[in-house]
Amino acid sequence: MAMNNLPSAIQSVIQQGFLERSFGDSLRARLGFRAIADREAFMANIGESITKTRTGLLPAITTPMAAASNTDISSGLTPQNYSVEQYILSVDQYAANMMLNVATSRVAIGDLYLQNAEKLAEQASRSIDTIARDALFSAYMGGNTRVKTTLGSAGTTVAVDDIRGFRKTLNSSGQPVDVSSTNKVVVTVGATAYNLIGATADGSNTSTTPGGISGTLTFDSNVTTTDATAGNAVISAVAPMILRPSTTSGLVMAPTTAAISAANDINAGKLTIQMILAGKAQLEANSVPKLANGLYNCYSDPIHLTGLYQDPAFQYFFRGKPDTPEYRQGAIAELLGVQIIETNLNPVQSLSGVGTVRRSIVCGAGALVEGVFTQTAYQAAAAVDDESMITYVDDVAHVTREPLDALKQVVTQSWSYIGGFVAPTDTTANPTVLPTASNAAYKRAVILESL
Repeated sequence: MAMNNLPSAIQSVIQQGFLERSFGDSLRARLGFRAIADREAFMANIGESITKTRTGLLPAITTPMAAASNTDISSGLTPQNYSVEQYILSVDQYAANMMLNVATSRVAIGDLYLQNAEKLAEQASRSIDTIARDALFSAYMGGNTRVKTTLGSAGTTVAVDDIRGFRKTLNSSGQPVDVSSTNKVVVTVGATAYNLIGATADGSNTSTTPGGISGTLTFDSNVTTTDATAGNAVISAVAPMILRPSTTSGLVMAPTTAAISAANDINAGKLTIQMILAGKAQLEANSVPKLANGLYNCYSDPIHLTGLYQDPAFQYFFRGKPDTPEYRQGAIAELLGVQIIETNLNPVQSLSGVGTVRRSIVCGAGALVEGVFTQTAYQAAAAVDDESMITYVDDVAHVTREPLDALKQVVTQSWSYIGGFVAPTDTTANPTVLPTASNAAYKRAVILESL
């Protein structure tokens, strides 16, 4: 309905569809994975990767010395050594830019220069957080997959959905090496343990797992057709813990992602408070240190967290407390010593016959290590160029290049990040020195899978 009552002959003087002279904000992702990383400066002139070493603990001494042995210069003692393990931290460069004609931009509805700078900054933050997420989930989803194709007859090669976590192991010196006939890994296929001697990626990736790499695993002996049946679990002896819903009848946890069932599992296969508690308990059993606030972090997407409201145990915690933020605002900030951090970047998987599978991850301190090299690398550029055109925010370089075209009109705005993330192993913390510790190579996080 028109608001003016001018004669129809001069209605055309009323401008319609005026373009507002400002830009609205787009939807933004909620980030957080980079915050879990221990940030370390990557030194110059050492190459693109560095091997870092962690030392293990010495075993507890529970046997008293025999008095008869304390007779010579050694006092009857045998020198001992602690074990070590190594991991590789590599850095790569990530960058993007936008070009702006500052002359023609003057006819735009707003300041395109500032708008571009804001968009580039958001892109840089989200990109780095995604890189951190990929490094974290890739490590903690590895070594845990399922048979993809049933073997026609017993054989040494089995097709699986994801070979991550099966290609590398640590040798006796704690150095990362390829799995081979001399560096075997025990892997349980179905119900039987076999020695893995190799993993090969498919020429065309058909993995259904987010970030997964489909391929084949090769063992040093024949795998039976009963074990190598499609859908059976394939789990490395040093695989990180992944928690899934348990069946309502036998309280048996789903052995694979494909086995999660809305019809047969507790809480209809959705996230439960018990899964979060079990994840926290496993970190504590592995003696994983908490963060500075005394809590562990649990990164979850908002839809995944809604499963808690259907969980009877969660409801019992807040029964008679309708004024709590958990129910008034639908916001779960802290639970059982775990800080809940909502993010939109957690991997989501649509799996045929199962539904939408969501993943949260409970992390302790040191789950990720970040190597940053941006400012060190740009020191050379700053020495020969106008340093005022380069600014650094959170170890990201924001670069503005003056116009170089014939008309001196086109400005280039860029961001650059030189760094990388790695999830370090903790194989030296094992049941020999810590009775409650697991044999998992990666111990500082636990993934929670559910619908």
